[in-house]
Amino acid sequence: MAEEKKINLKDSLSRLNKIVAWLEEQEEVDVEAGLEKVREGASLVKECKSRLVEIKNEFEQIQRDVEASETTTPAKSKSKSKQASDTELFEE
Repeated sequence: MAEEKKINLKDSLSRLNKIVAWLEEQEEVDVEAGLEKVREGASLVKECKSRLVEIKNEFEQIQRDVEASETTTPAKSKSKSKQASDTELFEE
């Protein structure tokens, strides 16, 4: 299965702004041309929403990974240093 190319949000938003600007500039919009611009804009909005969900999920996964490493790593370090300090107390 081929990996789907991820859209670039910055480029897509720029394209959406151009469509909006084009629509605003028209004194009389050709119905066919306007419909095509609206279709393109709707497609871009759909793709952007989908990509934003993917990005949100990626950030949440990174956060979970960081939190998981914080709960396992410091506990081991603390117990080792606590054991070392306890050992030092008894050796004196």
